[in-house]
Amino acid sequence: VQLEESGGGLVQPGGSLRLSCAASGSSGFSLDDYAIGWFRQAPGKEREGVSCISSGDGNTYYANSVKGRFTIFRDNSKNTVYLQMNSLKPEGTAVYYCGASLYPSLGDSPYDGWGQGTQVTVSS
Repeated sequence: VQLEESGGGLVQPGGSLRLSCAASGSSGFSLDDYAIGWFRQAPGKEREGVSCISSGDGNTYYANSVKGRFTIFRDNSKNTVYLQMNSLKPEGTAVYYCGASLYPSLGDSPYDGWGQGTQVTVSS
């Protein structure tokens, strides 16, 4: 399992971004067979869970800090999991990563297949 993140960039406070998590290269696995989690790591801080989505039933989970602003969803036709981020705040500045797990969790230990991450910078 190897994933690739994309969609980061520079956005003003209050703005929106959509991040994508897809299978890397020709790995050929289906993301819907796994729970997919989004995590972020700011400079000098530990990686923290942002959101995750279970396989099959698609149950979603969010960190309290992003509830009501972020939405995680799958597009199985594109074998991609997205993180829609609205009302972004400066404290959301971080490198965002996605990982695959056999079960959903906002802790990162069950996850594997981390990509290089995508930088999100929220600044005016």
